[in-house]
Amino acid sequence: MTGVRSAGARRRPGKSQSRPDQNDAKPGLAARQAAARLLSAVTESRASLDGLLDPAGGNPAFTALGDQDRLLVRAILLSALRHLRVIDATIDSLVETPLPDGARALRQVLRVAAAQILYLDVPDRAAVDLAVSQADSDPRNRRFSGLVNALLRRLAREKDELLPRIAASTPDFPDWFESRLSTSYAADAAAILKLLSEPPALDLTVKADPASWAEKLGGVVLPTGSVRIGRPDGPVSGLEGFDDGAWWVQDAAASLPAQLFSRLEGLEIADLCAAPGGKTAQLALAGARVTACDQSANRLERLCGNLERLGLEVETRLTRAQDLVAPDGFDGVLLDAPCSSTGTVRRHPDIPYTKTPEDITRLARVQRDLLDHAAGLVRGGGELVFSNCSLDPEEGEEMVAGFLADHPDWKIRPVDASRWPGLESAITEKGEVRTHPAMLAHEDPRLAGLDGFYAVVLTRR
Repeated sequence: MTGVRSAGARRRPGKSQSRPDQNDAKPGLAARQAAARLLSAVTESRASLDGLLDPAGGNPAFTALGDQDRLLVRAILLSALRHLRVIDATIDSLVETPLPDGARALRQVLRVAAAQILYLDVPDRAAVDLAVSQADSDPRNRRFSGLVNALLRRLAREKDELLPRIAASTPDFPDWFESRLSTSYAADAAAILKLLSEPPALDLTVKADPASWAEKLGGVVLPTGSVRIGRPDGPVSGLEGFDDGAWWVQDAAASLPAQLFSRLEGLEIADLCAAPGGKTAQLALAGARVTACDQSANRLERLCGNLERLGLEVETRLTRAQDLVAPDGFDGVLLDAPCSSTGTVRRHPDIPYTKTPEDITRLARVQRDLLDHAAGLVRGGGELVFSNCSLDPEEGEEMVAGFLADHPDWKIRPVDASRWPGLESAITEKGEVRTHPAMLAHEDPRLAGLDGFYAVVLTRR
């Protein structure tokens, strides 16, 4: 079937010239415009999606929207980024000639509409109509409004045939990301990539009695002790137990590092990169006297708010981890270091588009500097737990191997593989913890998997 004409596209015959302000009040248009603008910021400027969608300090096009429109924008962006290469391949299959090189704004309009048509429960007619209005309202795209209309109408008609065929032959993520995964996880790479395109479940760390909370919230207890539930229809804050501080949201893999200390009751523990505070809460709940550090005042304020809701008290310090001075040291130090976050792509699908291999190398150097400093904060006989949410060995196994080679007075204290029945495969031959998204299989992919995490316990010889 012939494709839709793109180069030199003209406006639809008989349609009067629209002015940008004629469409401004059209319901739903502002949300689509915001989605296109934010998608451009991620894919063209490598902006963090979390930062753009921050309710307080995010992009003004997003923060100006009402609650329902914000939810829609978030859903559009998550779907678009999880399936961006498939969406692009589908769009390109429907045009006779490639879209003009300079038509980046046009591609964002088409991506936003295609994400709704292919992956969201939005009426096709609404997605098409609003995309045409969006093109009409932008001088850069106005001459392409006829193309937008024809292409998206055809996509809506043929999506049931197009999507399976194109998805089967199109990689989900950028080549660099898939290549590094395949190198590091040869046997599991395909399963990991498949799970990364699925929205994640919601994991909760509970203060006590996980079985009871699993029953109350319709979830299951995981080997980590976390409670996993399906995504709620409304806000998380509306779930039973939130206001009472009975639990907090934390991926099951993220709950592992704080569990690695031999003992916590009554000990002085430093949490060096503490915000938003999930691991800090675990340490305090276990009876440790915690000093929680973070270099961001906003993030530290968020940590304090979370701990207040949970009824937990810790000492906080606004400081960079590498600037923390403690002449007497600590019984234990937790360093959950800043990283590429490639293990969290299920919930942060912008990462393959905002990070690069060079970022991974740079961040591994940052982690090594932090680890060197953290080692100097541990008292004799104490423990140093290092962790991050990267899938890349350069930021985990390889970086720690370099540390041990340069510090022969330190060694790995192996984690017992029977510690979490059902997760034995997460323990490496050296006794490190390495989780990835294809672990914890479930017939429903939305209830399967873990974030990718690396963690290790280090002690002096």
